[in-house]
This record gives sequence, C-alpha cells and structure tokens, in this order.
Amino acid sequence: MADHVDRLADALPALRRARPVLARWGDVLAGRLLGGARLLAAGNGGSAAEAQHLTAELVGRFDRERRPLSAIALHADTSSLSAIGNDYGYTEVYARQVRGHARPGDVVLLFSTSGRSENLLAAAGAAHEAGALSWALTGPGPNPLARMCTDAVCLPGDAATVQEMHLVALHMLCRAVERGIEVRSALALPGGETID
Repeated sequence: MADHVDRLADALPALRRARPVLARWGDVLAGRLLGGARLLAAGNGGSAAEAQHLTAELVGRFDRERRPLSAIALHADTSSLSAIGNDYGYTEVYARQVRGHARPGDVVLLFSTSGRSENLLAAAGAAHEAGALSWALTGPGPNPLARMCTDAVCLPGDAATVQEMHLVALHMLCRAVERGIEVRSALALPGGETID
C-alpha cells in the first residue's frame, strides 16, 4: 500500500503543471456550454466511468447551484453502443456517435490511460470532421491520442495511478467550469449579454 501512495505522490507534480490547461479548458467549457454547445465524453473501462463521472457533475452540479449543462457520456447509451459495435465494429462505437451528435463549437473529451485505444482515436478524428474541439486526458505522453486531439493533458504512472489522477483532474475541471460561469454571471450586462 505504501508503494501505491508513493506512485500517487510521484504523479502529483505533473497534475500541478497541468493546472493552467485545466483552468483554460474550464473557461472554454463554461462559455461554450452556456452558449448552447455540448460536451461529449468517452473512455473505455475505468476511463468510461471517469467520463460518466464528469458528465454527471456537469448536468447535475459540482460545488454550487447553477443551471444544468449539456454533457453526454457516449458509452452510457448501451443500445447505441451495442448496435454500432455489432454493425460497424468496436472501433466505431464512439466515432459514429460523435458524427451523429457533435456540432461545430462542441467539445469531445476523451479519457484513456494508454492514449492508444482505436475507438478513441476514431472518435478524435470524427470530432475534427464535425468541427468540434477534441481534448484528451491520457496516461504518459507522447501518445497517439494526445497527438490527434486539439489539446491534451498527459499524466504519468501505471493505469491505476493515471485513473486516480484523472479523477482529480476532472474535479479540477469542474471547479474551473463553475468559476467560468461565476465570472460570466458577474460580467452580465443589461439584456442578458455577457462579456467574454
């Protein structure tokens, strides 16, 4: 158990260095989601759970009361997931959903401990085709998913450590989104306009 805690401690400096990126992502997400865009999130296994955790925090709430934000975990629609996998193969389970749901201005956030999952690489390509931003939270970089996305945060460690760091990162992202919403609310102008 001590080794497990040591691995987390070793990974924390990289998470601290990622703070400016996560803060920027939060501000971008706040503006886009308030403007009617949506977040599409995906991952495999434990990373799917992380994606769904993030979307739950955005549609529900994190630290404070605010309006619900549009966020969809692509693996949670099991009928679509299984139908697409059956008809097109597992590589397409997220890409086809991205092609169906993503619009210019949306954000596709992909979680991967390896950064090499073919279905996530295909989803990143589909996000690019749709005109959506693609972000990746991955394990050690460089990796193919990080290179393929618009932006990425790559964190060191084994799979368990990376997933634990991803949980902290998604909470940091949620806090940054809510801060971005607060700032926009404070800058509200008559007529409902905001300053970006």
